Amino acid sequence: MKVIVPMAGRGSRLRPHTLTVPKPLVPVGGKPIVHRLVEDIASVCADKIEEIAFVIGDFGAEVEKELIEVAAKLGAKASIHYQEKPLGTAHAVLCAKEKLEGPVVVAFADTLFKANFKIDPNDDGILWVKQIEDPSAFGVIKMNEKGEIIDFVEKPKEFVSDLAMIGIYYFKDGARLRKELEYLLDNNIIKGGEYQLPDALRRLTEDGCKFKPGEVIEWLDCGNKEVTVFTNQRVLEFDYEANKMMVSESASITDTVVIPPCFIGENVVIENSVVGPHVSLGKGTEVRGTVIANSIVQQNTKLSNAVITDSMIGSYASYEGMARDLSMGDYSSFKE
Repeated sequence: MKVIVPMAGRGSRLRPHTLTVPKPLVPVGGKPIVHRLVEDIASVCADKIEEIAFVIGDFGAEVEKELIEVAAKLGAKASIHYQEKPLGTAHAVLCAKEKLEGPVVVAFADTLFKANFKIDPNDDGILWVKQIEDPSAFGVIKMNEKGEIIDFVEKPKEFVSDLAMIGIYYFKDGARLRKELEYLLDNNIIKGGEYQLPDALRRLTEDGCKFKPGEVIEWLDCGNKEVTVFTNQRVLEFDYEANKMMVSESASITDTVVIPPCFIGENVVIENSVVGPHVSLGKGTEVRGTVIANSIVQQNTKLSNAVITDSMIGSYASYEGMARDLSMGDYSSFKE
């Protein structure tokens, strides 16, 4: 099994946190979003993930090294591919066209999920979907009486279905998908100035490919600060329920109350504070005289004499002061 992860966008809705790192490498619950995404995919795969193909922009050698490490932690090989221009979802997948052979999962790296289904390797294809109250803002699927997907409708003005596509797809035959993606580009089939993956999916269904829905029980977005903080809350709850190690043995915690679930990384120092619930503290962070809840703090950041909630704070930042709802990027500094 191969996994293709298009992630060339910079994540403008999550700025300033994506000014120094791409959005899929922003941590939630102590792990980069893309790391958790591939773990989620592995949980529904019957076969082992052998290779992860990351489709990126010009992110630099450090980002590429980190992505290779993400794959290695899952026992997979990594390959790096480049999308130099934002020409759409179909174009992004085709940037890794040499990996489009055999069974393939395509997963766009801005969403996490929880599901209780397993991929049936005999199915032509599976689309991850979530039942939602208002489908008008999403791409949805249309099914026949057999439960097979027969069409894909983007932001329907009239009700078609309440099953929204979350951006993750399984294809039994990657080469068949590659053929349809190449057709779109060769014939300049563009919508909104971009080559769209649903157009290739539609051609596959018209050619007899039978897609089935894989309904997820939870769909977590990482599009902006507010929803990313909520996603951090949910993944901490999942990890806590699974009895995962969430407090590093190298952390120094004195005269402090920690209210679970929390993630406390390597060499974190906490003194005279109340931490939690739903707080993630990246490695090397120092927290003194502070009350913090429902927040993400990245690496090597210093917080003191503050009351912080519903916040997202980057790496190498420092904050000293009063109560705030914060969104601070890397290397920022604030003193009341």
